[in-house]
Amino acid sequence: MGHTLTFEVPEKVYNSLRKSAAHIWQLPEFLAANLLAEATERLDNDPLEEFIGTLKGSIPNWADHHDQYIGKSLKDSMGDTKDN
Repeated sequence: MGHTLTFEVPEKVYNSLRKSAAHIWQLPEFLAANLLAEATERLDNDPLEEFIGTLKGSIPNWADHHDQYIGKSLKDSMGDTKDN
């Protein structure tokens, strides 16, 4: 059984959705529904979900900022790669 959702998105989001939908000959509403379904499927089948919250660490905001920490670590390990 399907359900109807009605919500507002910013103009920039809608324009991007509209353009993407036009490229694949779909209505923005159908593309949005498909994107939500795909996101839900990924969340439902996350192989690491059972481990969320089980690891303890010394960085209190690791969950929210892990991408930045990993990026900084990679950058630091690569050294300065800019041409001077």
